[in-house]
Amino acid sequence: MRQSSILTNNYMNISLYRRRFSPSIFLFLFISLLIIAQGCKKKRSEMGQILFKRTHNPVFKNVDQDEFTVVFKKTLKANRDYLNNPDFITKYYSDNDYEPTFVLYHLFDGDINTMLRWFNKAGEHGLNPKIFQPDEIKALAEKFTTSKGIQTKEEAYHDMAKLEMLVANSLINYSSDLQFGLVPPRRIYARYYIKTQRPDSASMERVFNVEDMNAYLDSIQPKAPAYLALQKAYLDGYTAPKLSKEETRRILLVNMERLRWKNKPTENRYVYVNIPDFHLDVIDSGKSVLGMKVCVGEGRNKKYLNSLENYNDTCKVDNPFPHETPLLNSVIHSVQVNPIWNIPHSIATKEIIVEEAKDPYYLSNKNINVYDERTGKQIEDPETIDWSKVTKENCPYEFKQQPGEDNSLGKIKFLFENKSNVYLHDTPAKEAFSYRVRAVSHGCVRLEKPLDLAHTLFRDTVKYNLISKDMQEDDPESEDISLRPRVPVYITYNTCWVDADGQLQFRGDVYGLDIVLYDYMKKFLPAEN
Repeated sequence: MRQSSILTNNYMNISLYRRRFSPSIFLFLFISLLIIAQGCKKKRSEMGQILFKRTHNPVFKNVDQDEFTVVFKKTLKANRDYLNNPDFITKYYSDNDYEPTFVLYHLFDGDINTMLRWFNKAGEHGLNPKIFQPDEIKALAEKFTTSKGIQTKEEAYHDMAKLEMLVANSLINYSSDLQFGLVPPRRIYARYYIKTQRPDSASMERVFNVEDMNAYLDSIQPKAPAYLALQKAYLDGYTAPKLSKEETRRILLVNMERLRWKNKPTENRYVYVNIPDFHLDVIDSGKSVLGMKVCVGEGRNKKYLNSLENYNDTCKVDNPFPHETPLLNSVIHSVQVNPIWNIPHSIATKEIIVEEAKDPYYLSNKNINVYDERTGKQIEDPETIDWSKVTKENCPYEFKQQPGEDNSLGKIKFLFENKSNVYLHDTPAKEAFSYRVRAVSHGCVRLEKPLDLAHTLFRDTVKYNLISKDMQEDDPESEDISLRPRVPVYITYNTCWVDADGQLQFRGDVYGLDIVLYDYMKKFLPAEN
């Protein structure tokens, strides 16, 4: 019974299937599949026809796409460690039937020679052309244009696969290096929080769809005036005052690399802090509308004992001094007038409790309140605590400096979100602005003219008038005032740039970040002079 039921059901299914699909539909499907199969076969046979027509080498008459695919897969797998983007390259060819794009459509149109000319000009950017393997590509390409350069089908498959892989890898690398830089800054810098665009699948896939090779390679050359000025100085062999020719060359190289990074402000109006210059500018429509001195976090190389010509192995890896100001971009969203300073635990245990142990009135003189961190309640008589017995490990207190003349944040701080809890702020320690090297803070950026910055950001508004009034109060109270529209802020690191007058400016490597970058870049650079 069960078997009979199954047979009956199958018969009914077949009958239903036949009713739904008439013989004419079956014929249509069969013809369609036949056409597709013939189309695929024709497409796959075109490879040999194209290569034979271009080379006049009979070896290519019998070249077969399926046989080439097998060899190409093996070549890609065997050279995976050599490729800079093996996952992308492998996937691209897999998604495109392993068609050798560059061999078929660029080799015989002179595009590879055009490409090699650009590769060999990489020295104009301070890059060693050899990293793009122009000699290897040229030698392989010439085998295809020489009548007896390739003598067997197996040799043809091998050379096609090798050339295709070489060109794809080198062109992607060249395009990425020129458009995004050699070095991902997050890879080498411990405190780098600037949004930076890196190559992605879209930018890499673009090289496979190039129609005009020369136009494409010209379009990706850095053309910003700031870059061209450094490039010219590099090519002219410029030597900066008080620097050697070699150190000047290296400074230009690392700062050209920084200019290749896609991390530049795109906004029309922003606050810009350059750490090595100890300077802040408010930029509006490409021009500085306010400039001032700043103090930044204390750096590991503030005495400039290490230079790009003279450094040891310990300088090669970024190991930030605890107080160094981080590199970041964010948005200033508000100010706090007459701020309360929530003293960081590290500063409290290293400095505050030490001073209080020496002077029992230090806290009251500095207007610092003490709180039990377990209950949050204020300690009324901190002088009764034996501060000589309080250590970093057993300090159950929090410290807050109240608004006033001695407040370390001065009369105002400018707030923006960041992982390092830093901000721009006023300071009562004005003497530091007379220093040549102003790397003296605990990490925040101290402002020479904070009220001027408030005026530039808030303009002539009711909020600015309130800020100005509150900063002059004899009995100040803390107040938060929002900034609308918000203004971007960039804290960056450049040791060489072109000023508004077109003059090259050089500054010392106060955090040793030039050294870290240069040491990483060395393998991409021409041999040292």
